[in-house]
Amino acid sequence: MTKRFTTLGRYPTTRLRRNRREEWSRRLIAENKLSVDDLIWPVFVQEGSKSRTPVESMPGVDRLSIDLFVEAAREARDLGIPAIAIFPETDPKAKTPDAREAYNPGNLVCRATAAVKKAVPDIGIMTDVALDPFNSDGHDGIVRNGQILNDESVEALVKQALVQTEAGADIQAPSDMMDGRIGAIRKALDSKGYQHEQIMSYAAKYASAFYNPFRDAIGSSGALKGDKKTYQMDYANSDEALREVGFDIEEGADMVMVKPGLPYLDVVRRVKDAFGVPTYAYQVSGEYAMLRAAADRGWLDWNKVLIETLTGFKRAGCDGILTYGAVDAARLLQSK
Repeated sequence: MTKRFTTLGRYPTTRLRRNRREEWSRRLIAENKLSVDDLIWPVFVQEGSKSRTPVESMPGVDRLSIDLFVEAAREARDLGIPAIAIFPETDPKAKTPDAREAYNPGNLVCRATAAVKKAVPDIGIMTDVALDPFNSDGHDGIVRNGQILNDESVEALVKQALVQTEAGADIQAPSDMMDGRIGAIRKALDSKGYQHEQIMSYAAKYASAFYNPFRDAIGSSGALKGDKKTYQMDYANSDEALREVGFDIEEGADMVMVKPGLPYLDVVRRVKDAFGVPTYAYQVSGEYAMLRAAADRGWLDWNKVLIETLTGFKRAGCDGILTYGAVDAARLLQSK
């Protein structure tokens, strides 16, 4: 609801700069506070041992082998970051049209999840539920005759969510945008005794041009045939986003997400106002890459723009943010 001001005051009796004059005063009147508790750190994993590969299009971001991923999870825990999200670079030889590697209990995601849960049990683990890292067509669903199949894809996504949960994941995060997948996953988890495991739905995920560096990181950019506009949302729409979110809440989502972040903060605000549920946004790879690239060239101050943009997410209504800058932000917040 929009606030209506009945008394505005007049200069010089009212001077709005009074409250901004001193740092302690600015802290007292701050309307939104960013905390390490608001951060989820997305991390890319790869095969190998003691292996670290920089993602060229995402300065400062590396793909990590499982042993280094465990070390990174421990660092995140020590900084107070509540949860990490896992995204795999899958061997191209394991990618198939039916994306069956997604629900292989011994796949990279499941092994990485199990390793972190054993070594760092007190950090939350969120796993992606989508087929694009495992699909030889690069899509989030199964493709047949050029069409992305909905119901067949949901069957595969349910299997994927189950093996990831069995490996120890705390939050399943369907990012595929297939119709009905939240209800199907919730039903399957409950039937297997996982009533307490959470679902964070990518409820309003847009067909955005800001995802390209992510696709480089998981190795799906070369595989992608066509685009994702038949299942991800049109960036011209926000009423539709409310329908998507409403459906997912009714089907059992515990938390909802808007993706991307900065270009869609109006959608975040509408979702939070309409539903009042735990609401998240993803500062996606393209957003991160723009800020980091500009900072690396001396055009922006990375530390300042990182905290400013994340605070903007909070101001828009986010309860938390997925950001590749989570570790940097945690260190900055810790040093204050």
